[in-house]
Amino acid sequence: MQYDDLSKELVDRCLSMGAESAEVLVEEGRQLNMEVRNGTLETIQESSSHGVGFRVFKEGKMGFAHSNDLSDGAVNEAIRSAVSFAGHMTTDEHNLLPSEKGVTEVEGLFDPGMGTVSMDEKIEMVTNLEELAMRDSRITLSNGASYGEGEGETFLANSNGVAKGYRSTACGLGVSVVAEKGDQKSSGGEGCNRRFFSDLLPAEEIAEEAARSAYEMLDPQMVRTQRAPVVFDPDVAGSLLGGILGAINGERVLQGASFLADKVGETISSELLTVVDDGTLPRGLASSPFDGEGVPTRRRTIIDRGVLQGFMYNTMVASRAGVESTGNASRGGFSSLPGIGPHAFYVEPGETDPEEIIRTTANGLYLKGVTGYGINPVNGDFSGGAQGFWIQNGRLAFPVMGLTIAASADEMLNGIDMLGTDLDLNRTMTAPTLRIREMQIGGT
Repeated sequence: MQYDDLSKELVDRCLSMGAESAEVLVEEGRQLNMEVRNGTLETIQESSSHGVGFRVFKEGKMGFAHSNDLSDGAVNEAIRSAVSFAGHMTTDEHNLLPSEKGVTEVEGLFDPGMGTVSMDEKIEMVTNLEELAMRDSRITLSNGASYGEGEGETFLANSNGVAKGYRSTACGLGVSVVAEKGDQKSSGGEGCNRRFFSDLLPAEEIAEEAARSAYEMLDPQMVRTQRAPVVFDPDVAGSLLGGILGAINGERVLQGASFLADKVGETISSELLTVVDDGTLPRGLASSPFDGEGVPTRRRTIIDRGVLQGFMYNTMVASRAGVESTGNASRGGFSSLPGIGPHAFYVEPGETDPEEIIRTTANGLYLKGVTGYGINPVNGDFSGGAQGFWIQNGRLAFPVMGLTIAASADEMLNGIDMLGTDLDLNRTMTAPTLRIREMQIGGT
């Protein structure tokens, strides 16, 4: 089926059935998932899906409906429902659709070779991954190895003349294991996600990291409560970036629920910190030619050497704020309305080798895991459970668990005094190794 033609035809159908303006999002996809546990293929599932979502506007009111059945009868019923729902909503002058007809050219979103790799090869890959992870004598249990892939097509059209689409693929391979020593059990895992099948890391590398992450946390010790430096491993970048992300959400800012409201143009962090949102990275897992409502994606600097540059908006929230959309309309698919979200959200790398950051830390915490919500986007407070390694005399001395860490966002952001070179842009929310000069660490 020619979904590009269908999406445009359905916009016209919405208008003929009572909408004053309309948006149509059509998606089609194929998914494959498999799981191996203890050498046995436990799950293999392949499926396909398609669906369409309708966002319609009438007298400034918005209605929404969707259908995973593309037959004429089902589609017409969904349109009628959307138009009817709009009649019960409140008028809002900011209920608008974008008009940008262009797209951003992004390389490497679709892997034509993924579907040509045989099912037997993929099963062998997952089985081998689990076997490799279990070879270490300290690893005693497997939680399973898995592989998943998906490919899809997205088409969006609206009554402002917007009509665009693209194809994409993604795949992922991972394994989880358990290490034991006496009565101790410690689990660990590792995964790799890519746009192209050929870009997946070797199974040996994934397995080795999964096993190491399990056994390295055996024999943890406690430390006394104190204030000390905290070195953030890239694995816990989300605990820092998540709070920033929530605080730069334009809707939160308008609601007065952001600790960064009214801070644009001001220095909010160490000058070492530059934070970027980028929807254009070649082969990027969060890259796309346009956002969830058709606005072309771009690369934006959110914090530039410590200075806050701006917030994230979709079309509706941007209109309320009196600005333009930043191309950050996020969407969970044809069955959801646009929200606000990032693309690839990351901290630009610094100039210090990660090992040097540890060597120059006489005493402190190397943070590998955090429980809790990280930085609170409303008030900027940070607190949570922590685990990782204790640094003594510039080296990782022993694992630690059951700690707590706390600070304000101001203390954390302005306390960044070292930034590593090890940025991995294959992650969608990431940072290099970084050190915060001092945080409150709760122990014994």
